[in-house]
Amino acid sequence: MLISLLDRSRTRTGFDDASALRHTVERAVHAEQIGMHRFWVAEHHGVPGIASGAPAVLAAAVASRTSRIRVGSGGVMLPNHQPLVVAEQFLMLESLFPGRIDLGVGRSLGFTEPVRAALRRDRETPDSFEADIAELRSYLDGAAPVTARPAAAPPAMFVLATGSGLEVAARAGLPVVLGGPVLQQDDPSALYRKHFRPSTANTEPRVIVSLDVMIAADAAEARRLAIPEAWAMARSRREGEFPALESVADIEASRWTPQTRDRIEATLASTILGTATQVRSRLEELVERTGANEIMASTSTYDRSELFDADAALAQLAGAAG
Repeated sequence: MLISLLDRSRTRTGFDDASALRHTVERAVHAEQIGMHRFWVAEHHGVPGIASGAPAVLAAAVASRTSRIRVGSGGVMLPNHQPLVVAEQFLMLESLFPGRIDLGVGRSLGFTEPVRAALRRDRETPDSFEADIAELRSYLDGAAPVTARPAAAPPAMFVLATGSGLEVAARAGLPVVLGGPVLQQDDPSALYRKHFRPSTANTEPRVIVSLDVMIAADAAEARRLAIPEAWAMARSRREGEFPALESVADIEASRWTPQTRDRIEATLASTILGTATQVRSRLEELVERTGANEIMASTSTYDRSELFDADAALAQLAGAAG
């Protein structure tokens, strides 16, 4: 079981956005030390709780501070970018850090109308995701009329997908990354495998499952550590704005409405949490059901030392840490 991390550069109350970016780099260094397979960073725009809007820039910072772990994007949202520019950015990363760069791409248009307007995106614009992927690959492979520079071997490419995106990834012969909420439904990987067409880089389907995973000494402690993210999700649905992570103590001292409590419980229900033994059992069942090749944890919590401990415990499940 390969284990990786997706870090969204979560902001924390009491810290500025720059701290969140430094925390991401520090977490990547730790992830390499404990033997994680990959470390990916995210793209979100105008979100108070997330500091990273430029994954290529942050990936460069992460790769410069590490030496072995694969580094990539989870993901670059193609509707927001010209494929040539994305190709140039990731060919540059691949040239600087050869053999370690992953390019994960997605299709999100942004969470709010003001963000979509700032990105010059419109929900009514025809979907060009599949065509954008094909164009991007042509630049990476050196097959386009325009030669993307620097000339380098193409980085590994992945598609973050739900719904019709699964078939896009399958037809392109690319690995797919499935998000946790999707896995509450019927196994979506079956659709991907059914339509998969082998490509030069990927002769067989490859599935990465991304979801929140939290390990602690006991189930109650794991649940406690998962509360800050669940609380932020509940607040975002109530207030329309995704906030910074708060400490567990502050959250416990806050007033929980019945609706907030229900939303927190729903988020916790989609998180794999518990002791190492409990989490291993649930991950093994998930891998067996989906045929996943890799687990990518997107976990976060307020206390960074506790987060690092949880990461180390997760890495040990894969036999990655001594």
